[in-house]
Amino acid sequence: RYWSRRLRPAAGSCAAVCSRSVASKTPVGFIGLGNMGNPMAKNLMKHGYPLIIYDVFPDACKEFQDAGEQVVSSPADVAEKADRIITVLPTSINAIEAYSGANGILKKVKKGSLLIDSSTIDPAVSKELAKEVEKMGAVFMDAPVSGGVGAARSGNLTFMVGGVEDEFAAAQELLGCMGSKVVYCGAVGTGQAAKICNNMLLAISMIGTAETMNFGIRLGLDPKLLAKILNMSSGRCWSSDTYNPVPRVMDGVPSANNYQGGFGTTLMA
Repeated sequence: RYWSRRLRPAAGSCAAVCSRSVASKTPVGFIGLGNMGNPMAKNLMKHGYPLIIYDVFPDACKEFQDAGEQVVSSPADVAEKADRIITVLPTSINAIEAYSGANGILKKVKKGSLLIDSSTIDPAVSKELAKEVEKMGAVFMDAPVSGGVGAARSGNLTFMVGGVEDEFAAAQELLGCMGSKVVYCGAVGTGQAAKICNNMLLAISMIGTAETMNFGIRLGLDPKLLAKILNMSSGRCWSSDTYNPVPRVMDGVPSANNYQGGFGTTLMA
């Protein structure tokens, strides 16, 4: 399988189509079924990939098990059954445990496996994990995402990928099932660096949008009208036109659902 990734036929050829067809029948490991991981895993299923599933909360796995996907009891068990694994975890500590813990991926990872971490964590942690993975003869790539839960559901995420460039095409095959943009950033850790920069700007714009909306409401403006004006003016940003933080201004965002399903401030910090 490792050989087939490295020598993939040219895109557009019949051989490439056949290769993808065969690959789609090869199970993909998926660890982490939270707000982002759940819809991401579902999009892999829609593209024909059988899944080997694990989440620290068994209830998160139930709907996948009901759909016929295989649920196992640890990250190590995922690694034993799949040689392509995607992890989507909340923090650096969770990622370290999933890879290096007592029942982590590295306990049973197979040589030549491709391990893609789509968590948003410290770039230094990604680099350390990559070293440990390399010692086992496998490949690690960091591929954090941007776009929020809505984009995860629609398959329109942006992936920022760091790792060995020769493996980017293999990672792109899977990530393209879950996102509309898959960007190679450089060596391991650069995907996380790009994501942290994006998060910093998002945090600033979200704080600004929240303060501005609150200020306008206190001055007597209707929040929907204020949002409309901002979004046709120079103050427009993603936080104002796509993810407005004020309840009842727009549908399909956390603020319209009692702030459930969004990116928590603790994670942002």
